[in-house]
Amino acid sequence: MAVAVAAALLVATAAVVGYAIEHSDGTLFVSAAPLYGRWGPHVGPGTAAAIAVAAAVVTYGPSLAARLPWRWLLPAAWGTGTAWTFALALIDGWQRGVAGRLTARYEYLQVISPVNRFHDIPATLRDFTHHILIHSPGHWPAHIAGHPPAATLTFVYLDRIGLGGGAWAGVWCVTVGATAAMAVLVTVRVLAGEALARRAAPFLVLAPAAVWMGTSADGYFAAVAAWAVALLSLAVTGHRPRTAGLASGLLLGLTAYLSYGLTLFAVIAGAAVLLGSRPRLRPLPFVLAGLTVVPLVFTLLGFNWWEAYHLLVTRYYEGAGGVRPYGYWVWANLACTVLIAGPATVAGLRRAGVTTVRLAATAPRAPSPRTPLPAPARRPGTATTGTDTDTGSAAPRLAVLVVAALIALLAADLSGMSKAETERIWLPFVLWMLPAAAFLPRPRAWLIAQATLALLLNHLLLTGW
Repeated sequence: MAVAVAAALLVATAAVVGYAIEHSDGTLFVSAAPLYGRWGPHVGPGTAAAIAVAAAVVTYGPSLAARLPWRWLLPAAWGTGTAWTFALALIDGWQRGVAGRLTARYEYLQVISPVNRFHDIPATLRDFTHHILIHSPGHWPAHIAGHPPAATLTFVYLDRIGLGGGAWAGVWCVTVGATAAMAVLVTVRVLAGEALARRAAPFLVLAPAAVWMGTSADGYFAAVAAWAVALLSLAVTGHRPRTAGLASGLLLGLTAYLSYGLTLFAVIAGAAVLLGSRPRLRPLPFVLAGLTVVPLVFTLLGFNWWEAYHLLVTRYYEGAGGVRPYGYWVWANLACTVLIAGPATVAGLRRAGVTTVRLAATAPRAPSPRTPLPAPARRPGTATTGTDTDTGSAAPRLAVLVVAALIALLAADLSGMSKAETERIWLPFVLWMLPAAAFLPRPRAWLIAQATLALLLNHLLLTGW
């Protein structure tokens, strides 16, 4: 609880200092610091549904997560998470909350309608880097310039199969993005045991991050990255190592061409390999083979990832990124993380950190090639009660996974390439920190805190995403 209070003080400090800076010199470019948005208390069509979903998860979530057969728990988590995300989005109404999000001036659909600049995809890819800088002719809108072309191509191909426009794009991002919870649960189960996965399930469903999962494209990116790690986890624990390894590599390659910053997922993937069972390295040739496919295809089509990234760095400092003060955002970004992860995650991360430190302190007796991390206490195919006895030996394994996500996020923060708007940009990393709440007692009380924060944010703010 003390850590959650400290996190709340961090948010309050970021809000007060941010208000002072923005009203002094306007260098933050946000109206509701540290979040990108503006104050605007409101209710909408999704209000009643969001409250109903939250109440149902708080009341029944922990018990159902403990009792449901695993094959039903995953689709239940996806369905409930989808309902929660849509309900929150619809607080802003259908047009503003869903259909209009990805048609805004900075968004991906700007290059599809009314003029489709991707009608000749190979030619566009060859010419892509010539339009990244602001002073270049016909420069790309911010989000197209700020991401590799696989992000925009997703919506181009949706348009080609008859699912064009903002409504379909928004529905795609929410429904695909909600599958990330299933991927995280699969990973936690195979690496840290079913009991901890079941404890984590309600927190993955009822995350405050859902405010920005609907309908940001970063929610979709988060799902692709999450399934890449989930398949890698299956491969390194002996579940179809060749097929799962190859599929993981394909998705890891795609992840790098959806967002430059998601190359930091190598930290989380490395943790998954570390936690794998022997012989954990056997699937890696298949992972590497899959990993080469997407980069090879884009390179052969004329897109140079490294050149584009270096041009993006220049573009970033040509715009607001060059004005926003690093000295504020390097810690205020963490306040944004508190708001998207919620107090339960913050409290759980403290316990995960303590567990990791204790593990490191016993390193001579702990992880080595002959004495790996304790194997998860898991009974495949059976429901678990989630008792301390079930989870005690698995806790260090989950701690390693969530701390790896925190390390990746901190690396993104220190890079200076994420000054503001991290409530959207860091969704892929935060999803892997949410399972830390599995360490907490009294889950219903913490779920109430998570849901209350999400509802307050969505009703008090008109977010930019």
